[in-house]
Amino acid sequence: MAFDLSALGSFLRSDDPPEAGGYPDPAPRVGFFTDTSVCIGCKACEVACKEWNAIPEDGLTFTGMSYDNSEHLGASTWRHVAFIEQQRPMGAGAAAGGSAGPVDLGMPAMPGGAGAPAAADDGSGDRTGMRWLMASDVCKHCTHAACLDVCPTGALFRTEFGTVVVQEDVCNGCGYCVSACPYGVIETRKDDGRAWKCTMCYDRLGAGQEPACAKACPTDSIQFGDLDELRVRAQARVEQLHEAGVPEARLYGADPDDGVGGDGAFFLLLDEPEVYGLPPDPVVTTRDLPVMWRNAALAAGALLTGLAATFLGRKR
Repeated sequence: MAFDLSALGSFLRSDDPPEAGGYPDPAPRVGFFTDTSVCIGCKACEVACKEWNAIPEDGLTFTGMSYDNSEHLGASTWRHVAFIEQQRPMGAGAAAGGSAGPVDLGMPAMPGGAGAPAAADDGSGDRTGMRWLMASDVCKHCTHAACLDVCPTGALFRTEFGTVVVQEDVCNGCGYCVSACPYGVIETRKDDGRAWKCTMCYDRLGAGQEPACAKACPTDSIQFGDLDELRVRAQARVEQLHEAGVPEARLYGADPDDGVGGDGAFFLLLDEPEVYGLPPDPVVTTRDLPVMWRNAALAAGALLTGLAATFLGRKR
């Protein structure tokens, strides 16, 4: 008996997630474009997310590591604004690839900009300044979502908008999705054991509204809409920043050919992904499942053949 696992591989690697979710005539795929260059760190997105989705508080303690109290994404933090403080060279010392002078990005405390700390001499004769990198992180709603692949109960599902949602009333708390996520986004709550993450406000999308975080963002750092249109808009913004003297501006998660097939929530960054706590080259953790199942089927077939041959040999 031959096993054809091509269907499994096709399902796990569909380029049209809504179709893979069983929607014959899905709505256009939607997503987030988060432009960190205009994020001011106000955390309005965090508050709006918690208010709309009735998410419990995640600790109001001062960590001593930064001005951020929520620290990272988790079961009770579906939007997280990171505060990253950097000491940067100014003027001629920036020739190594950073911004060479004051560039108005809409962020506070850019080197040499309004409200920036006074420049200091680092001892080498080069002048340095401080800048903040603010970034609102969220679930990436991957095209190839490993959490979907490993969920044994169907608690995770692909919506008609191309997003990935957890049904808490179906989740059994197994935690497979936690280890499968290449971004470390999804998490289980200690009090009930179930997995939770951003739903991109699925209930609001069904009513024709944008997600709460994008609605609350005062600078349009978080932009919501048709995913293809957002990618075009994001590329234009990168080119604008390059022309303004910010060569380090780059997109993260916008490439459909990357290791997760592109993200439904992607970002414009002003430094390497690692600076923001993001993996530099994420890969869907279930990419080898079709090969593994095929090899397992071949091994099982070989074992059965060997057993059959042994049995028939003894019978003779």
